[in-house]
Amino acid sequence: MNNSIKNGDGRSFTQYIKAIRSCRVCHDQPLYGQAMDPEPRPIIQVSQTASICIASQSPGTRVYETGRPFNDASGARLRQWMGISDESFYDDSRVAIIPMGFCFPGLRADGSDLPPRRECKQIWRTQLFARLPNLKLLLTIGGYAQRWHLGPHVARQGVTETVRSWRQYYLADPSLRIYPLPHPSWHNNRWLKQNTWFDDEVLPQLQQDIRQLIA
Repeated sequence: MNNSIKNGDGRSFTQYIKAIRSCRVCHDQPLYGQAMDPEPRPIIQVSQTASICIASQSPGTRVYETGRPFNDASGARLRQWMGISDESFYDDSRVAIIPMGFCFPGLRADGSDLPPRRECKQIWRTQLFARLPNLKLLLTIGGYAQRWHLGPHVARQGVTETVRSWRQYYLADPSLRIYPLPHPSWHNNRWLKQNTWFDDEVLPQLQQDIRQLIA
């Protein structure tokens, strides 16, 4: 689809993405809780030709500094899971990266990242996905993305059971194959060692699907 085509609110795709990248709501006029402390820097990778979408949590400190999504150890592991090169991963004509919160939300007192800001899903995400007509594969990473894309029931069962039930979501809609995935952070090293079925069952199918789309 040509990015000059108008959508429901009158903005072209290019105009809509420009508006996302200039958004300052969480910092200047927050809708929920306290204002976001870090200076806003929405970080997404997207085009209307992308067939693969990575729906993640929110940028971390390294991504915030560089402006490049998954430019860290988690990203290296995610690319390994996907069986994809850096060049293909960062090709926005093929791969969209749309976190639940577009900006780095800041840190808790203990040094861990705060949750993704809720404003992004309320203001931007629904219309953004409606403007992506060519998606064939959706990777939902972590609980926040899985609740938004798969439904609130996943909050009750948790990430492990949601990922274990991956075939249910994968087979639900042949036009958009969905994979629920754990976060590729080193914090999940123990989880990966305890759940070897993830490497044995999920990743081979995921990599096969990606090869077919990237070829």
